Amino acid sequence: MSDADFSSGDPSAAGPIARGIRILLSITAGALLMALMGLTVVDVVGRYLLNAPVKGAAEVSELLLVSIVFLGLPAVCLDGGHVTVDLVTKSLPRITERPRLFITGLISAGVLAVICWRLWAYGGQVDGYHLVTNSLRLPVAPVIWFCAIFTGISAVITLALALAALFKRTP
Repeated sequence: MSDADFSSGDPSAAGPIARGIRILLSITAGALLMALMGLTVVDVVGRYLLNAPVKGAAEVSELLLVSIVFLGLPAVCLDGGHVTVDLVTKSLPRITERPRLFITGLISAGVLAVICWRLWAYGGQVDGYHLVTNSLRLPVAPVIWFCAIFTGISAVITLALALAALFKRTP
């Protein structure tokens, strides 16, 4: 029995809510990725053909990229798509599978919760001194809070999957 058996690794086996969340996250991340790609193309064409780069393209690209990464984190958690190394665990008895998945899920959820907390606190600190980007003067705190929220959502999803792994019946 693999980790995917306990998580929603198979999209067809996921509930309608998980599928809906996955679709919403995918569409939003795809739109942001298309915006990033379009901005990059326009900036490169403007820079090399017209000698007129897009003002602030680098900082908007950075904000879009970090948003795409943190937006995708809950989808990865829903899919159970984290990188795992099973050098030791593959030789353990089958009876240890559920407790192991529960403990690793609990630890992962705890780490994600701490990251969420620290990102939220950092966003407050950054907002306190009104940090903005260099050329466009865009506020940075909302992006940090966005990252914190999606990390928190990922922590909740990971905890739910850990609990599901513990209480799922084996066939």
